[in-house]
Amino acid sequence: MAKIEKITKDKAAKSDKAGLAEKKAGGRARKLEKIEKASTVTFSLELPVRKFMDAQAKAAGMNLTHYMQKLVETHVIEAGSADEPLARRLAAKRQVIDQAVALATKLDAAGKFDEHFIMTVVDEAGKDAGFKAQYEIALGEDGEGNEAKVKRARVSLNQQIGRVIKKSVGARSKRNEHGQIARAQAANAFVATYTLLEKPAA
Repeated sequence: MAKIEKITKDKAAKSDKAGLAEKKAGGRARKLEKIEKASTVTFSLELPVRKFMDAQAKAAGMNLTHYMQKLVETHVIEAGSADEPLARRLAAKRQVIDQAVALATKLDAAGKFDEHFIMTVVDEAGKDAGFKAQYEIALGEDGEGNEAKVKRARVSLNQQIGRVIKKSVGARSKRNEHGQIARAQAANAFVATYTLLEKPAA
């Protein structure tokens, strides 16, 4: 299992080169996200349709936005040819996310939930060669890809994996004594930084 540690103020200030690179990639990912938001599509739904889709999204453990995004991506996958790079990458991303959700649900039911649950799920998923292969495809890595672009894709995908794991088990981000979201770092894992989780009191 990957070695993990909580991030303290001092440790955060003394980030190594890998940590700095991760921060830069995170900044690029956020910029890319802003650019992608410029292509946001807005449309209206009849109220009964909206209610139906809300129920479908809830049953899938997703919010409506992510559920609608999944429907569109599924259409691209099904409409694209088998060798279409975009369809292939989206199919791999979908498989990675679905597997992370299924594994999170299974481990939660087995009583494995704790604040490091995202790392627990990712660490377990990483033992599966099939998962790792699909993860690489989801990044668009083909040996000839742009390294900076792959780094941005990695940060974006890892953040999405963390969000769906959190959502799938009804958890929320844990906060430190300053009210900031608490995070931890992991060595020897493809997810270097992740959010600590907690479940609302019953």
